[in-house]
Amino acid sequence: MDDLVMECIFLLVLVTLLSVLQNAFFAQKVEKECKAHNSKTAAVERLVCANRNCMDMYPTFLAVMWCAGFCLSQAPAAFAGLLYLVARHKYFIGYMGQTSQSTPGFLFGKRVLSFLFLMCVIGILNYILGTYGSEEYKEYIQTITKAASTLLLLP
Repeated sequence: MDDLVMECIFLLVLVTLLSVLQNAFFAQKVEKECKAHNSKTAAVERLVCANRNCMDMYPTFLAVMWCAGFCLSQAPAAFAGLLYLVARHKYFIGYMGQTSQSTPGFLFGKRVLSFLFLMCVIGILNYILGTYGSEEYKEYIQTITKAASTLLLLP
C-alpha cells in the first residue's frame, strides 16, 4: 500500500480494529452470561439488548468516522472514534446493572456521532468551497475542527 495513503488512514484503521475487538468482547460477554445463567433472566435479557443496540449503531459509527476522516481530517475523527468506543463501553457496562445506568453512555455516544456527522458535512462543504472557491478555506476549517474536537470532553 502506498505510504501516503496509509498515513491518511492509519488512525482510522486502528480505531476500527479496536472497535472490532470491543465487539468481540461484547459478544463473548453475552455468550458467557447465557451459558452461566438461564437465558430467561432479566440480567441476560438486558445484556442481549445492550449488545443488539450497540450492533445496530455500529455501521453508522463506522460510516461517519471514515467519512469524517476522509472528508476533513483523520486525527479528530479518530479521536472522536475513540471517545465513541469509550461511550459505547460505558453504555454496555451500564446496561448490565440497570437500564438507567446506561443513559450517560448513550447520550455521550449520540454527541460523538453528531460531532462526526458535522465533520462530514463540513468536509463536504469544504470540498465544494475548495473546488469552486479558494484553497484558504480548507486550512481554516481543519484548524477549527481540530480545536472543536476537544469540546467533546466537556460534559
